[in-house]
Amino acid sequence: MKIINTVADMKSIAKTNRRGAVFTMGALHAGHRALIEQCRSLIGDQGQLVVSVFVNPTQFTNQNDLLKYPRTIESDIQLCESAGVDYLFVPSVDEMYPSGVTLPQLTAGNLGTILEGASRPGHFDAVATVVHRLLDITTPDVTCFGEKDYQQLAVVRAMVKAHHMKCDVVGVATVRDYDGLALSSRNVRLTTEQRAAAVCIPRALEECARIVEATGDTADAIDAGIRVISAEKSAVLDYFEIRSTELAQSPQSGEARALVAVSFGDVRLIDNYPVNIGRVQS
Repeated sequence: MKIINTVADMKSIAKTNRRGAVFTMGALHAGHRALIEQCRSLIGDQGQLVVSVFVNPTQFTNQNDLLKYPRTIESDIQLCESAGVDYLFVPSVDEMYPSGVTLPQLTAGNLGTILEGASRPGHFDAVATVVHRLLDITTPDVTCFGEKDYQQLAVVRAMVKAHHMKCDVVGVATVRDYDGLALSSRNVRLTTEQRAAAVCIPRALEECARIVEATGDTADAIDAGIRVISAEKSAVLDYFEIRSTELAQSPQSGEARALVAVSFGDVRLIDNYPVNIGRVQS
C-alpha cells in the first residue's frame, strides 16, 4: 500500500484498471472495512482501490465536535493494509483547500435542509463540496458509502447526478455491534453508561418498523419508537421520522426509511432502518 499526502501525487497515478474509492474521516472500524471490501469486490482483484482519510473541518458546525473527533491514523493504516488497499490518501487541510485557489462551492439543495441539515445548517453543502473535490482528485469508477449515514448517501448521489460525474455511488448496509448499535467513530466517546443506553436507538427503530409494517400507521409507529428512546433518561432526541427512500415525505405504503438522531451528553448519534409500510395487514 502506498500512502499519498498531496493532491498532485494522487492525481499523477495512472488509472490502469477500474478504480474504486472509499472516502473516510478516519477512526476506521468494521463498518469502514465493509465499505472497503465491497468496493474491492466491485472493481476486482486487479482494480485500484483508494481510501482517503481526511477530517473535513468545513462540515463541522460544532467546533468542539471537530476538536474531539477521534484521530487514529496508525490503526487506520493497519486496517487499510490488511484490507488490501492500494493507495491511502491522507491530505492536509491546506492540500484540500489551498489558499488563493478558487474551488467549486456546492449546495446540497433541499436535501441539505431536512433531518440532519435542519440541526446542522450548511453541513451537507460542505459534504457535497468535499466529496466533489475528492472525486475530482481520485477519479474513481465507483465509490461506496455506508447506509448508516443515509442522508449523506442521498446527498452524494444527487450531487454526482447533478454534476454528471462518471462514478457509480453504491450504498452499503449498516454494520452493527453485537447489541444492534450502528458502528460509528463517535461511539468511542460514549461513557460506559451512555454506551449501554445507546442500544435504545436500534431497539426504537426495530419497534417502529414492526408496528408500521403491521398496521401502516406511521404516526403510531413513530410514537412507539420515541417511547423506547424516552425511557432512557440520558437520551436527548432530536428527530424521529419516516421518509421515502429518497427522503421525500413518507409514502402511504411500501418501502420507506425510519431515521433518528439522539444525543448522549455531547455525543450525537444517527441511525436509520428500512421499513415497509403496511406490508402485513392486521
